[in-house]
Amino acid sequence: MDVSEVSGAVVDAAMTVHTALGPGLLESAYEACLAHELRKRGHEVGVQVVLPVDYDGIHIDAGYRLDLLVDDLVIVEVKAVAALAPIHQAQLLTYLKLSGRNLGLLVNFNVPHLKDGIKRMANRL
Repeated sequence: MDVSEVSGAVVDAAMTVHTALGPGLLESAYEACLAHELRKRGHEVGVQVVLPVDYDGIHIDAGYRLDLLVDDLVIVEVKAVAALAPIHQAQLLTYLKLSGRNLGLLVNFNVPHLKDGIKRMANRL
């Protein structure tokens, strides 16, 4: 699968989870359910993947964690907030840059219609 197919699969799986659960749960619940749904569909999913900062030739564990890394291609940041804020987009963009990956999805499950809670972001390498 290429990165666009993987991101499409993530969006479809997120829609399935949101339809089943609706808004109002904790981020951790959506994260676990989305990981399960993606694995059911045959995807490799890393959860809370450590993302070190490379500085001065060393890896520094600065506490950064990717919510989900799907097929080693797409970073998924799961939120359950009233509204996405610019800081959420900045966080995902930073993760894309630090990881060297090209595509990320910011998914806010705390919305009536999930299509309004998904933001696709690309890293301009």
